[in-house]
Amino acid sequence: MLTAVLLYLSVLVLVGAYRSRRVRTGDDFLVAGRALPARVLVFTLLATWIGSGSLFAGAGLGYRAGFAALWQSAGAWAGIALVYFIAPRVRRIAQYTVPDILELRYGPAARVLGTVTTVLAYSTIAAYQFRGGGRLLASVAGVDPDTGAFITMAFCVVFTALAGMLSIAYLDVGNGVLMTIGVVLAVTFMVGDAGGLGAAVGALRPDQVSLFGNLGPQAALALFLPTMFLLLGEANMYQKFFSARDERAARLAVGGWIVGTMVVETLIDSTGVFASTITPGLTAVESEEIVIRVATDVLPAFLGVVLVCGAAAIIVSTANSFLLTPATNLIRDVYQRFVDPSITGAQVIVYTRVIVVVLGLFGYVAGRFFPTILAMALWAYTMYGAGITPALLGALLWRRATPAGGVASILVGMVTTLGWEIVALARSVDGAPVYPLGLETAYPALALSIGTLVVVSLATPPVARPAALDGEAAS
Repeated sequence: MLTAVLLYLSVLVLVGAYRSRRVRTGDDFLVAGRALPARVLVFTLLATWIGSGSLFAGAGLGYRAGFAALWQSAGAWAGIALVYFIAPRVRRIAQYTVPDILELRYGPAARVLGTVTTVLAYSTIAAYQFRGGGRLLASVAGVDPDTGAFITMAFCVVFTALAGMLSIAYLDVGNGVLMTIGVVLAVTFMVGDAGGLGAAVGALRPDQVSLFGNLGPQAALALFLPTMFLLLGEANMYQKFFSARDERAARLAVGGWIVGTMVVETLIDSTGVFASTITPGLTAVESEEIVIRVATDVLPAFLGVVLVCGAAAIIVSTANSFLLTPATNLIRDVYQRFVDPSITGAQVIVYTRVIVVVLGLFGYVAGRFFPTILAMALWAYTMYGAGITPALLGALLWRRATPAGGVASILVGMVTTLGWEIVALARSVDGAPVYPLGLETAYPALALSIGTLVVVSLATPPVARPAALDGEAAS
């Protein structure tokens, strides 16, 4: 299996190197020359969204809680459905990053705060891709997980710095197809081996097929909300909409994306659910490796190789995008905006590549402080979903939103997430966080961020909405 993974990753590097020769300008590197067709956008959106958070955290939760794990996935489905109506407008605005939009509506302070929030959240998401890669290498090659995480980080950093958006988007077509085939084959085999779908479902505990499983409504909603709000403001998604050929391509891509996400995430979680009857008794940390255990211990060799290569594709695709986006933010939204506005397209490419390396190293170190991939995912989702999304949607959809309201919303969402998590970890018992008032971080962070946007905006004088936010030329 290790040979197959290395061969597949080598092909990615070779194709990425070939396609990188077509990168001529900063627009090529950051937004693929704004020329991506809908069919490419579908797969790059799918491959970016479904990463280690689904492969390890989602499948592990499915192993422990049954189909109730789909509450986390359902947050993404709801978010994508809402994004369908926003995508054409975002493409029409034709910026580069989410902080570009924030500054249009709220001013320079919002750009800086948005960049800080994005870097913190997205570096964490990249970090758990590295940890996922470390676990994969540990399972198929006996590599120490920390060493495997470093190897994964190094590969993803080199590949992202080399490729840029122009290469990443087209390679994600192959990655998206491979990971879909892998999980389809895995679930099909396990269901068939159990004697059919009825027999496979019948072998599960009653709570594994109930609406909330052993989670309960509060915990289920705490999975749903951060995922939905992250998705609604997801910077990779907006950057890829900016890369679309036109508004129609952006909207068509969202339609295909929601179908693909529903199918693939359901199959990934189902892998964990059905595997709980085949490999029982795993701990929370061990259960996050259930997809890899299925590939190595349950499936026939060929199917196992396909699933492992699909897992590698998931990890690499997501890590690439979650390194490129914050690097783009730091270069465009801080350096080029406030330090040296005169830098050329070639300099943008070089500086972005340097920042990708720095963020990769930062993510690798930060990832060592979280007990599980699920914990990392929820922290990052809440940080971004509460810090960015309310202000971003206000900028796009609410004409009464004011600069003071937007800036205050970003700051309150970010600070509440940090403070609530720090207190919860300080009160932890046996490694499990104990949240103040018994409320997961998503509840206070989202409530305070949205409330601050509304209250402060209504309490401050209205400001004319820039025409550029409607995709019109400024007068």
